[in-house]
Parts: sequence; structure tokens; C-alpha cells
Amino acid sequence: MSAWEWAQLALYFVVLLLLAKPLGAFMAAVYEGRIPGFVRFLAPVERGIYRVCGVRPEVEHNWKQYAIAMLMFHVVGFVFLYGLQRLQVYLPLNPANMAAVTPDCSFNTSVSFVTNTNWQGYGGETTMSYLTQMLGLTVQNFVSAAAGMAVLVALIRGFVRRQTNAIGNYWVDLTRSTLYILLPLSIVLALALVSQGVVQTFRPYQTATLLQPTSYQQPKLDAEGNPLKDGQGEPVMDTVAVSEQALAVGPAASQIAIKQLGTNGGGFFNVNSAHPFENSTPFSNFLECLAILLIPAALCYTFGVMVKDTRQGWALLAAMTVMCLGFLALCVHQEYHPDPQLAALGVMTTDGADMPGGNLEGKEVRFGVANSALWATTTTCASNGSVNSMHDSYMPVGGLVPMVLMQLGEVIYGGVGSGLYGMIVFVVITVFIGGLMVGRTPEYLGKKIEAHEMKMASIAVLAPCLAVLAGTAIAVMTAQVSASICNPLPHGFSQVLYAFSSAGNNNGSAFAGFGANNPTMNLLLGLAMLTGRFWVKIPVIALAGALAAKKHIPVSDGTLPTHTPLFVAMLIAVVLIVGALTFIPGLALGPIAEHVQLFAAK
Repeated sequence: MSAWEWAQLALYFVVLLLLAKPLGAFMAAVYEGRIPGFVRFLAPVERGIYRVCGVRPEVEHNWKQYAIAMLMFHVVGFVFLYGLQRLQVYLPLNPANMAAVTPDCSFNTSVSFVTNTNWQGYGGETTMSYLTQMLGLTVQNFVSAAAGMAVLVALIRGFVRRQTNAIGNYWVDLTRSTLYILLPLSIVLALALVSQGVVQTFRPYQTATLLQPTSYQQPKLDAEGNPLKDGQGEPVMDTVAVSEQALAVGPAASQIAIKQLGTNGGGFFNVNSAHPFENSTPFSNFLECLAILLIPAALCYTFGVMVKDTRQGWALLAAMTVMCLGFLALCVHQEYHPDPQLAALGVMTTDGADMPGGNLEGKEVRFGVANSALWATTTTCASNGSVNSMHDSYMPVGGLVPMVLMQLGEVIYGGVGSGLYGMIVFVVITVFIGGLMVGRTPEYLGKKIEAHEMKMASIAVLAPCLAVLAGTAIAVMTAQVSASICNPLPHGFSQVLYAFSSAGNNNGSAFAGFGANNPTMNLLLGLAMLTGRFWVKIPVIALAGALAAKKHIPVSDGTLPTHTPLFVAMLIAVVLIVGALTFIPGLALGPIAEHVQLFAAK
């Protein structure tokens, strides 16, 4: 690995951490009602939204009202998006004449985008019209991200407030997250991406003449569309000459900006951010990758500002960054590790001397190993799921890294809002364990952590684990799924485990390599996405309500400090131990077994 690649990785984290404080302070001001002057011109729009929707912003919700408002909003979004896909053949802005999306794929996609997962079992440029992409998917990219941020703010208020049932107004938190934070940032990023060549147009797909015409063979069909057979039962082949190629275009930059900033991840094109029309240059690659972690990192500082102790926010950000750097180092090391199978073929020596670029299978040469591994790490430690390389082609342990990052609950930065409230749940567990060690009632930010809080935290941690493990077990026993796995060895199991790790933790990336767009997988993955989103959000909202109702406990000599390096180390240990105890058996059947097989044959 060259010094230039090390410098790129270092620059990424330096810029990320430098932006965390100013953006975090801005978001804290927005949520506390101190709208900064440079976005105050949007205040009339906010008031207009409330008038049109009949929202009384001064009326706050208790936790049950907050949860019901959140659920009903997502139900309406699901129904609208499902109908849009089923009816797109009759609707405008469909220059490629896309057919209606199948019922099971429409269900899966609607659940996916409503839950901020953005799992895609389809090719965007061959399935979705411009209208569906913009009015359906892009809108959900905004509001599903804003919903996660709203739940986080409600949880923060639970720590700040004392002996009250009110944790805020869901509609106000949702509107402010969208209007003042996500929308302006998305406009800036979209314009920057367009300047780099990312497409943004309503023009129909373009036809390009190939500089080097080619041909391929395909079976001849009879009048009924069945393959013709010769006298020996073999298909009759026909040679097809190709001199032109249809280039898919569309309003991509606007969707890509919010898919990254909102940690959504759904690609306008099938190969996502590996496509040159989605990710054109090294600078666009840097901007998109930076956007993935920008808001999750900044929300740590927002948390510190709102609880009136910025040390708490820095401690959480430190824990996230340490874990992210560790997993990134492992992924980079593995992708530069020589493949013994390639060495056996004489393609490279066992020390990798003939392949200084590392494992480039499934990667864009213009990005290389370092930037591909960086993206794979950031997209899975955040609830993003976009890719600029194919994780299915990573070395076994290199592919294990993004899988584990999802299985940990995507709390290492995590999704916008959802990552931090997931990490705070782990903080509650860590504080509880610390309290058991010293023999006193645990406290965090002046609130006692008691039985009810631990129940809610346990549900929030265990629900995604159940979705992943149960979903994988059911899927591999299902005939339709088993028949679609091309690799029956440990790698095939890894593909299924990765899919459910992605769905159950609302990530959306995929190993791919097997047919996931079938009724069985669409249903199972849809259920996993619903479990991973709402069986975490609702307990977190309930936790916020319970904390807000408690009185404040002054700091004493027996209070466990939660801003020190010792506590950061304890928090990291709890996150890793919970993940290890839950998923090591599954990982042993997949990437670990594949790694042993690969190097045992060396």
C-alpha cells in the first residue's frame, strides 16, 4: 500500500472529524428551536407545512403518541410507494416504458425504502421509471432518514428533561430534520456531483455507437416464444450482432446526494456508486464517501450540546472512530493479501509482488483497493448500503468486515439518528454492567437505569439479531432460495447471511451472487427489515418516555464517569462482545470456513 493511499485514508478521517463540530452545533440549534440565520428564510415554509397539515407545533407528544405518529406516517409512505410501483406503467416520466413492478418486489422495495434500508432486489435503470425514482424512492430517502433523526432527538430529550411525559412533537422534529438539515445539504452535494459529471437529466436513454462492434449467440424462438430445438434436442442458436448500446441516464445526482447524506444507499443504477454516471471521478468518490458518515458523526456533537456536556458526545464519537479504524485496517490488509489460488495459477507470487494493486476483482481500477475498502467499511458501519465495489469478490476475511459491522447493529456511526440512538442503547447496557461491578444503581446523565430501561435496551439490541439469524436459517432451508444459490459451499452461505445481516440491520448492501428477487426472499427480507427498524425504534421511544419521567440524580463520588477513555474502552468491549457472542457461530459457517479452506489448500 502506497504512502499516497495512506494519505487519502488519513485525509478522509481528518475532514470528517473537522466537520463534526460545526455541523453538530448547527443541528443542535435547529432541534432546540434556535434556527440559524442562514436558513431562517425557510421558516415561513415550515409554518406553512404545519398549517397545511393541521399540526400544532407547540403541542408535544408523550412517548405513545410519538410512536403512533411515527408508525402512521410510515404506513402512509408504504402504501403510496407500493401503489406508485404497481401503477408506473400508466404514469408519466417513464421514457423507457418500464412495466409495473411485480407485487412481491413492490412490497420488498416499499418496506426497504420506508425503513431506510434501501435493499434493492432489482436493477434501477431496468425496473423503475423516473417518476418512481423521484416521487417514490427519493422522497422516502428524505423522510425515512428524518424519522431516524427525530427518534434520536426524542431520546436526547428523555435525558435532558425531568419528571415530564413530553418528549417533543414528532411532526416538528420530522419537518425540521428534512427542511433545515437534509434538504440544504443535499442541494449543495447534488450540485457538487453534477460538476463532476454525475448525470441529472430528464432526457430518455441515449444510444451510443460502439467503437468495436461485437456479437453473441442466443436461442432462436418459435412464434409462441419457446426455444427451438434441433434433431438432437439441442437449442438452435442465432448470432446477434451488436453495434449500439443504450446508455441509461436520468435525474440521478439529486437521488445520490440524499442517498448518501441520509445513509440510505439505494442506487439509481444497478451497480450503485461503481457506475461512472453515479460516481464519476476520485473527487466525487471522496464527497460521496464523506457524506455517508458526515451527519452520523456530527450528531455525536449534537448530542453533547443538547445534554449540556460535549464531553459525552466526544466520547461516543471516539468509540465509534476507534472501532471503525480497526475494522478498516483489517479490511485493507486482507484486500492487499495475496490470493493463494491466483498464486497457484502463476498469476502472482505468494508475497503479492506481482500484484501490487492487491485484490482488484470486483473493484473499479480508478478507485483501487484502499478507496474500495474504505467505502465498504464506511457504508456498513453506517446504515447506508451503497457500494463502489462488489463485496462478493472480497477475500473471505475482507468480506467478513462489512458483514460484522452490520451485525454489530450499525452503531459504529450508524444511520442518521438510528446509529447514535443504537449506540446510546449500548451505553445504557454498559452503564448497567458498570453499576453491577461497583454494587450500586447505574446512572447515565443524571438518570437512573433500572429494570424498565434495561428491558427496552435489550429488545432494541436483540430484535435485529433475531431477524438476521432466524431469517438466514429459514431461507437456507427453503427450496426456492437454495436453488438460487450458485455456490453451495461456505461462500454461498455467506451470501445469504450477508443479505439478512443487511436487511435486519437496515443497511441495504449485498454480497449478491444468488437470486434474491423471488417471492420467498422478498417476503423474508421484508419482514427482517420491518423487525430491524421498528422493533428498535419503538423501544427507544419508550426508553425516551421513561427517562423523561425520571427525576435528575446529582453526580456523586460513586457515579461512573462516562466521558473518560476507560468508559470508551468499556463501551467498545460491550459492543464487540455482544456481537461476537451472537454471530460467531454463523460467521464460522461462512467467511471463517471459507478463509480456512482457501489457505488450507495453499
